[in-house]
Amino acid sequence: MMDRQKEDFDPQHHGIQSTTTGRKTRTTELRMGIAVLSDIGSCRQNNEDSFGYDLDSNIFVVCDGMGGVAAGEVASSTAVELTLRTYKDLCNGEMDLEERLYTAINSANGAVWNMAQQDRRLHGMGTTLVAACILRNRLIIGNVGDSRAYLLRDDDCIQITEDHSLAAEQIRRGGTGGGGVSTRLQQLITRAVGVGAAVKPDFFFIDLEPGDTVLLATDGLTRYADAEKLAKQIDTHTDLDEICRRLIRVAYEGGAEDNVTCLLLRVR
Repeated sequence: MMDRQKEDFDPQHHGIQSTTTGRKTRTTELRMGIAVLSDIGSCRQNNEDSFGYDLDSNIFVVCDGMGGVAAGEVASSTAVELTLRTYKDLCNGEMDLEERLYTAINSANGAVWNMAQQDRRLHGMGTTLVAACILRNRLIIGNVGDSRAYLLRDDDCIQITEDHSLAAEQIRRGGTGGGGVSTRLQQLITRAVGVGAAVKPDFFFIDLEPGDTVLLATDGLTRYADAEKLAKQIDTHTDLDEICRRLIRVAYEGGAEDNVTCLLLRVR
């Protein structure tokens, strides 16, 4: 279910397309500003979130690990590293953006899965993943799990990705997302990197415009902030580092029960 700041927001009007609705794109080069911040939160002993980016190949990744002891950290950091490395290695080939990102995410999935099979201490580990790739003015978002991507344009803020969680699946089937199930079970991830030998990411495509802002975030932030609250923090400030600090503050005001990571891209 998409969070919306305006009820009449039309994703296709803003150029958001799923894998099945591709169209011809322009080739305008755009300049990007970037800021990222990750915080352990107020309740955790370690930070299982990881992030990374490569400005040469224009790929940006945020992951939220899960697993016992340090396994979540291993899963998320491995997924970030392998996604970035594989994507960059493929940049000189003839793959299109979606195929390149798909291959990179599955390479990360295989690495996390194999590590878990080879080390009992890492058994059962996995990670969410949300990635943004840019070629000229073309943005592709890939996600697995409930780490999210948002697009802010003009006065609108929309959640691009769809969560792979029990609550989100219930909503997509016409339920309320609660259904008498405990909060912990509602947050259960139904798809993650590294929990199986293969993984199926979702992909979304956008033609970027000057002034657009893209937010990648873990659920340590998004469980405390809907699209309207995110837009309020992002639209009222120009300094991306300050916006990241303010977004972390929003999570702390809500209790910050989990690690919090936000990565901002602004088109200039």
